[in-house]
Amino acid sequence: MADSSPPTPLPDRQLPDDKVQEYRDFYVELLGFVPPRIQARTDLLARLDPELLAMQEELRRHCMYPACFDVKTSQLMLFGMLLVNLQDAARLHALAAYRAGASFEELSAVVNLAFLFRGLSAANLGAEILQGIAKEGGKA
Repeated sequence: MADSSPPTPLPDRQLPDDKVQEYRDFYVELLGFVPPRIQARTDLLARLDPELLAMQEELRRHCMYPACFDVKTSQLMLFGMLLVNLQDAARLHALAAYRAGASFEELSAVVNLAFLFRGLSAANLGAEILQGIAKEGGKA
């Protein structure tokens, strides 16, 4: 027998909206928008575990911006790592690299490196991603 009780709503946010927006502003700066999965994560954790959200964002900031790499280099590497695994987030990091100054030549070189270790699937996905960025003019 199915439970006919109404769904339980999520609890109210434990963080003020401006703090959640502060976390999201990073993604707007990097990508020009906040991806839906990041919106969901920041909203859910702002309600259920704001301490974990703060830790996640601090770790992300620490790992994504090492002092030895500029943003473009970090984003090119992340694009390649994700592309090798055929993950859809590869598109976001390709876009971030492009917005940070990576040329299509550099992005294509990353696709070629991924091809060496992942094959045509990575080459096809990479080409599709780069074609999309070119078509959209670097906008989401």
